[in-house]
Amino acid sequence: MNEATGEDTICAIATPPGEGGVGIVRISGDQAIRIAAKYVHPKNHTPLEKLSNYRLYLSDVFSKENFPLDEALVVIMRGPHSYTGEDVVEIQTHGGPFIMQKICDALIQQEARIAEPGEFTKRAFLNGRLDLIQAEAVLDTIQAATTSSLCSAQGLLRGTLSREVEELKDELIRNLAHLEAGMDFVEEDISFIQNEQLECVFKEIQAKLQHMIDTFEEGRMIREGIKAAIIGRPNVGKSSLLNVLLKTDRAIVSSVPGTTRDVIDEYVNLSGFRMRLIDTAGLRKAENLIEEEGVRRTREVLKEADLLLLVLDSSEELTGEDRILLKEHGQDRCLILLNKNDLPFKMEMQEIFDVVSSKPEKIEKFESIDKADKILKISAKSGKGVGLLKETIRKCFFKGNLEIGQGPIVTHLRHKAALAKAQESILQAQTSIQAGMDGECIAFDMRAALDSLGEITGAVCTEDILDRIFRDFCIGK
Repeated sequence: MNEATGEDTICAIATPPGEGGVGIVRISGDQAIRIAAKYVHPKNHTPLEKLSNYRLYLSDVFSKENFPLDEALVVIMRGPHSYTGEDVVEIQTHGGPFIMQKICDALIQQEARIAEPGEFTKRAFLNGRLDLIQAEAVLDTIQAATTSSLCSAQGLLRGTLSREVEELKDELIRNLAHLEAGMDFVEEDISFIQNEQLECVFKEIQAKLQHMIDTFEEGRMIREGIKAAIIGRPNVGKSSLLNVLLKTDRAIVSSVPGTTRDVIDEYVNLSGFRMRLIDTAGLRKAENLIEEEGVRRTREVLKEADLLLLVLDSSEELTGEDRILLKEHGQDRCLILLNKNDLPFKMEMQEIFDVVSSKPEKIEKFESIDKADKILKISAKSGKGVGLLKETIRKCFFKGNLEIGQGPIVTHLRHKAALAKAQESILQAQTSIQAGMDGECIAFDMRAALDSLGEITGAVCTEDILDRIFRDFCIGK
């Protein structure tokens, strides 16, 4: 895949929409310098083609009608030592959208075209400047909203996972070469590697693959954030809890049941980790079509949530609706919050335990948290107990096993799926050895494992995979 992307030259506005102090127009391709030279005239009167690399030059920028648009700083980065691996020109103007659009219009007049989303980074990948993991990490860096997600993205961009994958590939290739050499000299009865040695190699590779796969759940949470749904019957304080966690009046708080008709979706920084908070409509028998739609959307959210925050009103005794919610959700991905702890406490703790324990077949997700610690007394009104709630959530998902930036962390489902395929192929190779099968069968499984690992870095890739990865990028990156 490390081939040039074509002869066309692309351009795009590389800064966000709107007005700003500085705006950047980026151009990349074999003709980037020639095209830019039509409209960019350095004030030192040196032709653009003769400017030095990586230096800023004050220049006049003209429109396609040849009237002055702006004074700008221009930098040239000749390939292959540029972001895309091609000749790149960046024009840094004042950040007016009209100015930048006029520059792009002029460049298009000279046979450049507007870049597709992520096309600059895609060209960097195709020209061998980045592997596919690093290309994805560029987008992760742009979208990072917390220190942990930024550190994780930077680790991937700097090659922590890529190096680990390449080391596994090198190990497989080295042993595959020994195996195939033995197959070539089978008539001479020369064995380059024994089956027992291969089994030891496969066992070590399996352990490394499993270690990387085991980082995925926490890695995904670091990149995407925890998706937490606040549930409960109407008027127990769900919206008040959302507001106190966000430290703003985002949701309407009312004593009238059914005030929240739709799903409210906001993000909060949870001690360096991102949490997506979803305030849902109260789960009860709907009294009208609007409320019925709100309840339907709530149930859809519950299927996708990583965490359920089940809110109960501790100033009242358990109701029938509370019992249904506890029985249905109290053990599955759930923390039970006894709200309104600033009022007299009227609930029976044992009754809550009994209802939650009535479904022993439920799989417990948060094994690191004691059952009693999953029931917290809080006051959304005063904020009492909210600090403990945040710490408990963090403890549920982040066990301290990952040292962000210190080792490979799998944050994308695509990576995990490819690692699992490689693991399956190695397992099949082990089975072939134990069954006494020919070396060709073992070699076939080893090559399949190599292909799976190659999918992660992009050594083995399809246009469909590239389209899915780069479609989420913004234009200009």
